[in-house]
Amino acid sequence: MRIDSHQHFWQYDPREHTWMSDAMPGLKRDYLPLDLWPLLQQSGLDGTVAVQARQNLTETDWLLALADEVDFIRGVVGWVDLCSPEVRDQLALYAPHPKLVGVRHIVHDEPDDHFMLRADFLRGLEALEEFDLAYDLLLFPKHLPVAAQVVQQFPRQRFVLDHIAKPFIKAGALAPWDADLRALARFDNVFCKVSGLVTEAAWRAWHPADFAPFLEVVFDCFGPQRLLFGSDWPVCTLSADYADVVDLARVHSAALGAEAQAGLFGGNAEVFYKLPTR
Repeated sequence: MRIDSHQHFWQYDPREHTWMSDAMPGLKRDYLPLDLWPLLQQSGLDGTVAVQARQNLTETDWLLALADEVDFIRGVVGWVDLCSPEVRDQLALYAPHPKLVGVRHIVHDEPDDHFMLRADFLRGLEALEEFDLAYDLLLFPKHLPVAAQVVQQFPRQRFVLDHIAKPFIKAGALAPWDADLRALARFDNVFCKVSGLVTEAAWRAWHPADFAPFLEVVFDCFGPQRLLFGSDWPVCTLSADYADVVDLARVHSAALGAEAQAGLFGGNAEVFYKLPTR
C-alpha cells in the first residue's frame, strides 16, 4: 500500500475553523473524500491517514464515520481531551475502533510554550500507551526542546513529528531547528512526517532546491525507516498542487533507493500507525 500519512477533511464552518485567515480563501469550503480520491489515483497512492483539524470529540466521531464509509481512509488520528480527568473513559470509547490509530493536540496554538509538560497533559499521554495509540507532535521549532523532554519520559510510546516541526524554510534558516531536531531524533520511538513543507516556503513561488538543506537534515537524523510521506492536503494547496507535493518528496528521496522510498510512501506508516489490514 502507498500511503499519504497526513491529510485532512472538513466541512467548512467559520466558527470552528478560525485558523483559516483571509489569506486562505481557497480553504474556506468543504474538502471531502470525493475531492481527494482522484488526486490519490493520479499520484499512484492507495490510502491515507486522516488527521483531526478541530479539537472536539465531534471531530473524532465524524472522521471515524468517514473511515467506516471510505475504504481508502486506512487510519484516523483523532482528538480526545488529554488534559481531562476522564481521558481514559474517552479513550475506552474510541480506541476499540480499528481505524483509530492515533491522537493529536494542536500544541503549537497553545499560548504556553511548555504546555506539553503540564501534569494533566502528561497523564493523558501515559493513557495513550495503555490503549496502544500513537501521538502526533504538532509543533513549531521553539517547541522541539520541550518535546524531547516529554518523549524521554515515555520510551514505549510511539510519537511522530508532523511537518518536520515547521522550520523557517522561506527564510532559509536552519539553526537552531536543525540541532533541536537531531536531539529529538535520538529517541528511536520518534518518527517524522515529510509533510507541510510547501506552506512554510514562499507560497506558489518556491523552488525544489529551497527544501534540500532541510530534507538533508531530516533524512540524516531519522533515517529511511522512520520517515513517512504526508501531503497535508488540502492545506498544501495554498502553495502547491497535490501532485507537486508528491513529486517533491519522490525527487528528494530518490537517492535513498527503492526500498527506502517504499517505506517513505507507505511501509513505514503501516508499521508506525499499525494500520489495520483490509
